[in-house]
Amino acid sequence: MKAVVAVWLSLLLVVGLGTACSSKDSWVEDEVTFTADGLTIHGTYRHLKSNSVGPAALLISESGNTDRNGDNAVVGPVGNMRQLATYLSDHGVATLRYDKVGTGKTGLGPYASHRADVGSAVYTTGAKAAVRFLADQSGTDKARISTYAIGEGTTHAMALATDTDPAAPKIHSLGLLLPLTGRYLDLITGRVNADNALQLKQGSKTQQQADGVLAAWTDAVNQARATGTVPPGQLPDGLSAVLNPSNVKAVVEQDKIDPVAEAQHIPAGTPVLLACSDTDSQAQCTATTALADALAHTALTFVQLKGVSHVLRDDPADNAANYAKQDPLSPQLITALDQFVTK
Repeated sequence: MKAVVAVWLSLLLVVGLGTACSSKDSWVEDEVTFTADGLTIHGTYRHLKSNSVGPAALLISESGNTDRNGDNAVVGPVGNMRQLATYLSDHGVATLRYDKVGTGKTGLGPYASHRADVGSAVYTTGAKAAVRFLADQSGTDKARISTYAIGEGTTHAMALATDTDPAAPKIHSLGLLLPLTGRYLDLITGRVNADNALQLKQGSKTQQQADGVLAAWTDAVNQARATGTVPPGQLPDGLSAVLNPSNVKAVVEQDKIDPVAEAQHIPAGTPVLLACSDTDSQAQCTATTALADALAHTALTFVQLKGVSHVLRDDPADNAANYAKQDPLSPQLITALDQFVTK
């Protein structure tokens, strides 16, 4: 289960209507702050120095301790979100990327003394505050705001696109990159079953041991969903790193979100880029078809990448040890973005 833990400790989406910027202008990065329910959020606003009005995109990082740049406390300086921001500015799109609660300069703020209260709703509130900040900038064309997200971040991106608050900025387009494809705990159960099957095949685990791991995990999932608590003691195969007393609130809140159901409420005709990978254990293309079907009413571009890791780079092994190698974004993804950013 080490692979499960590493993967799930490790969200983005680019939308655009962008055009190449003038050589007479230049891009600058400003350190900015905004607030969300008493939490001061730190971010980077990348924009034309002249603040010329144009399209803008909000970038939402992966789950876990992953900051505005995609750097992760577990796997190191990934930098994929910084690369995505640079790509977008090369295509005339300003960006805002930010340190969500618990990461980077934002930290825990008022949640420092009660970390268990940091659930999915807190992350969504932060994303809503971020997109409103972006919409308020003088260089933002409010009719051309997009959001790009990776992994779990895609659920918060979809929450922005389906926000019915009259004051909420309208999301013109949506990039869902290697997204969650189902309820969180169901996805982990799938990984438990897959790991059990592999270890049984290798002879490193008996059927009795495999059944014990699955039973313990299933009991923990049922208890978490029913009561918001976890069983005492450690779960087998390192699964306590995925579900434990300190994160059960956040996990249960996230688990209540069904990405397929959420996708059905995205406004019809919205340009959506949905990207999966055949080697990403979190967003394999075989598991993404239901999400694609739910997005059939949108202007969907469904891209099935080959050998691309969960950090958007070419790596068929999807090895977390390679995440911090600072390789360029996958050329396959760049080709898809080149077409999508003009929509």
